[in-house]
Amino acid sequence: MKDSTAREKVLKAVRKALIHKSEADFSAADGDPEIYTAPEEESLELLFAKNFSGLKGDFVFCEKPQDFADQLSALIKERSWTDLFCADKKIQEMLGTANISFMSEEADFLKTNVGITFCECLVARTGTIMCSSRQKSGRRLPVYSNIHITVAYTSQLVYNLKDAFKLLKKKYEVNFPSQLTAITGPSQTADIEKTLVRGAHGPKEVFLFLIDDTNIG
Repeated sequence: MKDSTAREKVLKAVRKALIHKSEADFSAADGDPEIYTAPEEESLELLFAKNFSGLKGDFVFCEKPQDFADQLSALIKERSWTDLFCADKKIQEMLGTANISFMSEEADFLKTNVGITFCECLVARTGTIMCSSRQKSGRRLPVYSNIHITVAYTSQLVYNLKDAFKLLKKKYEVNFPSQLTAITGPSQTADIEKTLVRGAHGPKEVFLFLIDDTNIG
């Protein structure tokens, strides 16, 4: 009897493969090879900035911590932003140096327009910000606000996702976060009538303030 459908042909091939198993020995095969290698001529800072900006993210480089507060203050004034929310004490201290007002109480969370958080690391090859549920900002803030601002340091840069997971496993060991969030540009979708809509599932704008901590003791 001839196979009447493509599905039956596929199922027949699968059954045959299960019955007649290959005798090849793959025990020595490398199951975790390096597919991509970091370019020697380009720093991780430049690679991340290029890829992150290419995904419609807004990248701001700060030579020292004070630059973050100064540049953010100017940006808030330029964009007339209100209702900033921040739960991280260290960022709150930096905001205080520039007299930037912010909310931090749970009762004010739903008013949030601009959320400011730290991150776990930055993935240069894909321009991705990695956040986790173990951070002070928790699961909600990176995805709830209309505008998400991430504060990161150059020491948090890794080349690829594989390096990011290694870093997190080393940091948390057995207490690994219950959720990881990979932010690769602003939220956008074209599911509805193939029309691109930003902010459908998260922030419409994503900013990354990268602080150079090379010379910070």
